[in-house]
Amino acid sequence: MVAVAILAAGRGTRMKSDLPKVLHQLGGRSLVEWVLKGVEPLEPVRRLVIVGYGQELVRTALGQTATAIAGPGLEFVEQTEQLGTGHAAQQLMPHLADFDGDVLILNGDVPLLRPETLQRLLQIHRESHSPASILTAQLPDPTGYGRVFCNSQNQLEQIVEHRDCSPAQKQNRRINAGVYCFRWRDLATVLPKLTTNNDQQEYYLTDAVNYLSPVMVVDAEDYQEILGINDRKQLADAYTILQTRIKDDWMRQGVTLIDPASITIDDTVHLGPDVVIEPQTHLRGQTAIAAGSRIGPGSLIENSQIGPGATVVYSVVSESWVAEKTRIGPYAHLRGHVETGAGCRIGNFVELKNTKIGDRTNIAHLSYLGDTTAGDRVNIGAGTITANYDGVNKHRTTIGDRTKTGSNSVLVAPLTIGPDVTIAAGSTVTEDVPSDSLVIARSRQVIKPGWRLKPQAPPAQS
Repeated sequence: MVAVAILAAGRGTRMKSDLPKVLHQLGGRSLVEWVLKGVEPLEPVRRLVIVGYGQELVRTALGQTATAIAGPGLEFVEQTEQLGTGHAAQQLMPHLADFDGDVLILNGDVPLLRPETLQRLLQIHRESHSPASILTAQLPDPTGYGRVFCNSQNQLEQIVEHRDCSPAQKQNRRINAGVYCFRWRDLATVLPKLTTNNDQQEYYLTDAVNYLSPVMVVDAEDYQEILGINDRKQLADAYTILQTRIKDDWMRQGVTLIDPASITIDDTVHLGPDVVIEPQTHLRGQTAIAAGSRIGPGSLIENSQIGPGATVVYSVVSESWVAEKTRIGPYAHLRGHVETGAGCRIGNFVELKNTKIGDRTNIAHLSYLGDTTAGDRVNIGAGTITANYDGVNKHRTTIGDRTKTGSNSVLVAPLTIGPDVTIAAGSTVTEDVPSDSLVIARSRQVIKPGWRLKPQAPPAQS
């Protein structure tokens, strides 16, 4: 059995942020959520997060998401002072006093580790019956990193800091990834022996390795997996790597990405087969795009469901549900829990907010419907507005099946309009309308022949 401990106590001063470093977002998840997601296939019996700076924020954030990521049972361990990685591990001792298994220790700011890599580390650790194993990587440029040296059996011989390396030793590109697997009972005997006899006067987990033997060395196949996040530049670099992974995976699953470099997709997004994503399109949050849909170009979809065969062009869809074969855009905006029926058209410069429309309803251009329920086969004329706000409260408008509004109509809520109603162009409707009615709510046109503005006299000269 394995327990997982995640180091998440640091502030991350180089991020230049009040937000704890591990809560910074990457592709739809926080950094520490990525680590939690990566260990889930290991089926750990214990999951412990070591918190310190901003711990209430970390506890709250993970309390809201941990169950969805990896089930219940997340434990928090407080590190009051941040005195190094070894000190963080020491905080585990009272929590794992009766534990008899392996413990995997990871950093909460290393989000790109693949589950397969962690599984291989754990497997080699167990097969070797070693008290400790460490993950390493071969960097193209290891300048500044300590070098890891091992024998022909991949057992650790020494770790030499960069500044202490000879010219020959600097040719070694293997570095310590900061991911450890320990037999807990062995680590527990070593942790009290750690000292702060170093330049930073901190307790280092690497020092614990020196007390144990043999220590297995396992290389990550892709060095990018072990890249940590210390500043905004590294966060951006990690995002680029992650996006390549996500998009490559979706293309292998039958999704067409036109110009992948201009497209971004959160890890939390789901795409069906034969979906086409056009350039400059961005998919965020809990979004699902059903089979055969075409999204973009130039569209943003966040936390929304798009039905089969739908089209979204140059538009923004947020917190909404779009049914099958509905066309959105260009330049439409759906927000605040919009629900469309099947086969609808939401056209040019249309905004819908907290609105539900039935099947085959058309809102072709230049309209705003807020807090509205419209039935099937409704036709909303250009420039129609539901006036839903009285300055204090929001009110709803209900429009029955097959009703038609003329251009430049204003429907003043609260308002109920029955089915099969026709509203004349330019009408301002303020009272409920029964079914099978024609509504004309405008002043009678007045024409005064022979009337023109009188010319104004020039201003008097002083």
